[in-house]
Amino acid sequence: MGTDVSNTSIATAYRLWAPVYDLVFGEVFKSARRAGIAAAEAVGGSILEVGIGTGISLPFYSKSTRLVGVDISEPMLRKAQIRVTEMGYANVEGLAVMDASKMAFADNSFDVIVAQLVVTTVPDPEGTLDEFMRLLKPGGEIVLISRVGADSGPRRIVEQALTPITRRIGWRLEFPWSRYERWVARRNDVTVMEHLPMAPFGHFSLIRFGKREPDAVAHEIRAA
Repeated sequence: MGTDVSNTSIATAYRLWAPVYDLVFGEVFKSARRAGIAAAEAVGGSILEVGIGTGISLPFYSKSTRLVGVDISEPMLRKAQIRVTEMGYANVEGLAVMDASKMAFADNSFDVIVAQLVVTTVPDPEGTLDEFMRLLKPGGEIVLISRVGADSGPRRIVEQALTPITRRIGWRLEFPWSRYERWVARRNDVTVMEHLPMAPFGHFSLIRFGKREPDAVAHEIRAA
């Protein structure tokens, strides 16, 4: 898994997307962004947004929310920095260029990790989710807005047929829910909190994973 795209191809794609990203993806994902950020802020504490891009989500955060943002695309992140400066977002504690699968933060650094339209674009989705878990404090949550592909049927066939095209522009279509289920099954510290289809067309979802407290994990292992 994960060998079909590379960080180089992603960075190249999003360098091209940077000038028009807000125009193309702004309004269509507005309600999903609001829902994801509301879920993150309901948990509270320190938030890391992975794939913050141009900072398109920043206006939806409360000014009291402590936020750090990372992205692999320097041109996208430059636009985010301009946004932070011009709009006076003092709650943004830092923006940095980073690979989502190898971030320069200590274990258990954040209460919430938000990733919007990210998991289906990275070279190693499962490894990236593992990295999110490393950075997440016990009791915290991963909040995703992500496209969920079909496991079977006509939509699955169409997604597979379009895959060579969509990879060139920076994302995968063929990413079914069963792939998340397999990731959860191989870990003992993840709880699926929510899987809620969102606009547009219900092909995207708000997905929330919780990181279980160490005592609860240890108790389950002893019981088994």
